[in-house]
Amino acid sequence: MKKRILLISVLLLSMVGLVQAEEGKLGITFDLTYMSKYLSKGSEGYGQQGALFKTIDIDWFGTGFGSYVTHRSATSSGYVDKERIDYGVYYRGQLFGDRPYLTKYKVRWAYEHYPGLARNRANTTNEWNFAFSWPKIVPGGLVPRYVAYYEYPAGSGYRRHNVTGWVHLFGLGYDLKVPGLLPQTAEQVLHLSADISYRDNLGGKSKDNDWSHATFGVSTKFKITDNLSFVPAVYYQASMDDSVAKRDVTYCKLSMKYKF
Repeated sequence: MKKRILLISVLLLSMVGLVQAEEGKLGITFDLTYMSKYLSKGSEGYGQQGALFKTIDIDWFGTGFGSYVTHRSATSSGYVDKERIDYGVYYRGQLFGDRPYLTKYKVRWAYEHYPGLARNRANTTNEWNFAFSWPKIVPGGLVPRYVAYYEYPAGSGYRRHNVTGWVHLFGLGYDLKVPGLLPQTAEQVLHLSADISYRDNLGGKSKDNDWSHATFGVSTKFKITDNLSFVPAVYYQASMDDSVAKRDVTYCKLSMKYKF
């Protein structure tokens, strides 16, 4: 019932936004992403295997509202039961205009479903994501951010029904401009990132409530055509808690995005 009320509320708010955005355009993005090793909030999702993500994301006429569907699967056999489909909605915007404490935010809700298992046997969950960043609060281009993940079972009769918790991420980002990496580009922007995560009850007794891991990364974007772009990234995750990750990991992420 709560989920239905939430969906109805989001749809009504979306309709209000659509009425107000007469000049906006519907945006559709197809995203194919490969991860050489799949990590979920610091934990290994597919052992030593990588993952593929196929996403359709819809921007509702520039209103700030959006919705998406993502299919996630391992890059090798043996993980059929862990394939997952996410159905999500989100809203993004900003507060305080051009002031130094300008705040950008994105609130997202997703229903995370495992189609290979019966609904009450899978770790089917609802997840909220609250993301904030402050692009002007620190001089010199350093951007602090905070992300809170709140996850809980999709039903009282589901497996692991008593596991509910948060993960808090505190991070910094910086865009470094360097000479163009391709002949047709005058300059290239490298996005540098560093963050640290604290796990608060997510995973129940099997996971510690503690600082779990830190991640350092660099990514960039290559514009192939007006609609097509390629985004490569490399990350290093340093484990701080063996109950979440037993070893440090270096992995890459490669994304192809096509936007209508």
